[in-house]
Amino acid sequence: MGKDTIADIITSIRNADMNRKGTVRIASTNITENVVKILLREGFIENARKLVENKNKKEFLVLTLRHRRNRKGPYRPILNLKRISRPGLRIYFNYRRIPRILDGMGIVILSTSRGIMTDRAARLERIGGEILCYIW
Repeated sequence: MGKDTIADIITSIRNADMNRKGTVRIASTNITENVVKILLREGFIENARKLVENKNKKEFLVLTLRHRRNRKGPYRPILNLKRISRPGLRIYFNYRRIPRILDGMGIVILSTSRGIMTDRAARLERIGGEILCYIW
């Protein structure tokens, strides 16, 4: 794990989805908990629970991914995640210029002055912020 926690959780979820894993374990921070709450609310993951290791008191989030079961043919991942703003290049938009992903089928996760939220919530509250990632 590196310094970019959002890229780490996106990569962990993407890799687990591509390898058809049922669960993925990620480090628990305030940012990752807020992003996971959004993913859970929007229906991109099935379940999330907090796990505490007793020996070194580290907290982890265990995510249960949503998969298509009993499908024949080539496997196509359900989740498509893309990191936009990164530590070397921050990208900000006001509420009018926040992009729509697949005409509203996907979501944009933003970090605003009022916390981490989706593009729809940011447009309703008329606030912009840093674009963290696209999910579709």
